[in-house]
Amino acid sequence: MNKDILDEIATVIEARKTASADSSYVASLYAKGLNTILKKIAEEAGETIIAAKDNESGNQKAQIVYETADLWFHSMVMLAHFDLSPTDVLEELQRRFGTSGIVEKAARKGSK
Repeated sequence: MNKDILDEIATVIEARKTASADSSYVASLYAKGLNTILKKIAEEAGETIIAAKDNESGNQKAQIVYETADLWFHSMVMLAHFDLSPTDVLEELQRRFGTSGIVEKAARKGSK
């Protein structure tokens, strides 16, 4: 399992951006517009948080993975809306790799 699955999902999402809204879930999200896509991300982020909070004992990790997959998927739908790909995000993570989070955050404040 690697980055290839992200690329495969991104390809399917891209193909469904212009499909009929009644032909797929992704197409229906695009038909409803950006606000609907963003609301789904917020919903999935909340469900991910709840799954993690409910798992303080550590015995329901599968639910965290399930909800995180939903969050990532809907984030990919949003990225595609802006003609961005998982590769764009991975390149940003690569750029940040090896840089202290404190240093990276300070650099962002200086550039605003």
